Amino acid sequence: MPAELITRFKDVTADGGILELVVWKVPEPVPPTEHGYKYRAVYVVNGVRVVGFDNERGKGDHCHLDGKEIPYAFTGIDQLIEDFIAAVAARRQP
Repeated sequence: MPAELITRFKDVTADGGILELVVWKVPEPVPPTEHGYKYRAVYVVNGVRVVGFDNERGKGDHCHLDGKEIPYAFTGIDQLIEDFIAAVAARRQP
């Protein structure tokens, strides 16, 4: 079974920020994760990643917040999207 694209979204915000989310259903988990998804979600402002969520091979599920990388407890796509939106909202300029 090849990887199946679940969703892809990209938008440029009014303040010039870039929001992008891509999720794939993969035939085998990306080590060391145990779920069957490969994903990345990013919010970039002026060329700088402000928020990022991904599950890079060898690192597993993690997020990048304000220049720091921390583990992320992936529980599903819906929760990932909610967590990404909340992290971006908390860092958007008023």
